[in-house]
Amino acid sequence: MQRIRLRYTKRGRLRFTSHRDFQRAFERALRRAEVPMAYSAGFTPHPKVSYANAAPTGTGSEAEFLEIALTEARDPETLRVLLDESLPAGLDITDAVEARTSGLADRLTASVWELRLDGVTFEDAEKAVEAFLAAETVEVQRKTKNGVRTFDARSAVAGLVAERPQADPPGHPQVDRPLDNACAILRLVVRHVTPAVRPDDVLSGLRAVADLAPPVPAAVTRLAQGLFDEESGTVTDPLAPDREAVKAASPTAAATASATAPGTGTA
Repeated sequence: MQRIRLRYTKRGRLRFTSHRDFQRAFERALRRAEVPMAYSAGFTPHPKVSYANAAPTGTGSEAEFLEIALTEARDPETLRVLLDESLPAGLDITDAVEARTSGLADRLTASVWELRLDGVTFEDAEKAVEAFLAAETVEVQRKTKNGVRTFDARSAVAGLVAERPQADPPGHPQVDRPLDNACAILRLVVRHVTPAVRPDDVLSGLRAVADLAPPVPAAVTRLAQGLFDEESGTVTDPLAPDREAVKAASPTAAATASATAPGTGTA
């Protein structure tokens, strides 16, 4: 059985698709691309697909991850292209690598978010960020199925800065971030803790400490997701260990193939 790890996006209007909607679309793509999927046992077999920490409905994302199990080996890049062509525009498969390590979910310890605040000036956003970071705790409330829950939104935030809108670099358009000078951009790094602190919780915290209330809902996009590096304050690529393992194995595999090929060896 071969395992392939994929990175995919939710862009534009498809940010409003639920996780269940994506699951249905992805399983249809697997059938269209004729992927040799492994299936679970039992009376209702289903494709072996493992989803990791999906973004909330209504948020865009450039860094969603999943893993599939195959009954036959396939080239990851060829598989990526086939699946990407079988999905609607906005749900894009941007990376694929053979799983050579364990614990993908364990490497998703933080996310980088971008919050677009239309109708908020950069100066007001900057002041609110300073007040939020200066606070030791910022209590917010969230409605759950068990009632209203109060928790601290400050401790999970590893980084928060206000920025002015900028044009996207050539060749890297951000569908969810058009250029508009009449707004502020927040760049947010949040550790994955329990209870989970979401971007809207941080916005509630900014309203609590600085009365920052955007006149329209914020456009939220996850830019990255991975292992949080405490020293640099950055979020690393969770697929990097698998790429390194594939590269490390390639010379060994090539040497073995050469040694066992017909006509090789000592006389």
